Amino acid sequence: MTAQEKQKVSRYEQILQALAQMLEVNPGARITTAALAKEVGVSEAALYRHFPSKARMFEGLIGFIEDTVFTRVSMITKSEADGVRQCEQILTLLLAFVQKNPGMARILTGDALSGETDRLRTRVNQFFERLETQIKQVLREAEAREGLRTQITPGASANLLMAAAEGRIRQFVRSEFKRSPTEQWDDQWPRLAAAVFRPAV
Repeated sequence: MTAQEKQKVSRYEQILQALAQMLEVNPGARITTAALAKEVGVSEAALYRHFPSKARMFEGLIGFIEDTVFTRVSMITKSEADGVRQCEQILTLLLAFVQKNPGMARILTGDALSGETDRLRTRVNQFFERLETQIKQVLREAEAREGLRTQITPGASANLLMAAAEGRIRQFVRSEFKRSPTEQWDDQWPRLAAAVFRPAV
């Protein structure tokens, strides 16, 4: 990689980091390219040399979310942990990720995408659908491998678990990041698990 290519990658990452930071420190505010350019210390024209549109900048952040979360989800599903533990780890991973990256939480709830292209909201929806499908697969495999059973179907159970996690993310954003998404989670997960999974016979 040439020095020019390295600088281009570095500037690309710098722009995305600045956008994520602005989403975090300005909860509820809409980010303009002018403000972003000022934050990065470049002209708006320089921004557009790296990204043809603001939508592409958001797509870069969504790509980061996808890569980070699903790389770790893959590690969880390949582990020796049982199905209940894998579900807990996947949900805890999601909550811990948004707690560490509040700006990303605004993207995942759609709060930061108001007025942006529908393509971005579709991609966020696909992220959650993919995660729900992954949990459903964990449940199905655990039923075959461990005899793990759920109170309702694996699909309905996966949807319920994701709804609980998404609700906590929305509370985090609505509170302007004051209410941690992992707050009381250690106490709540066993109650949620007891409602979802059938007791071992």
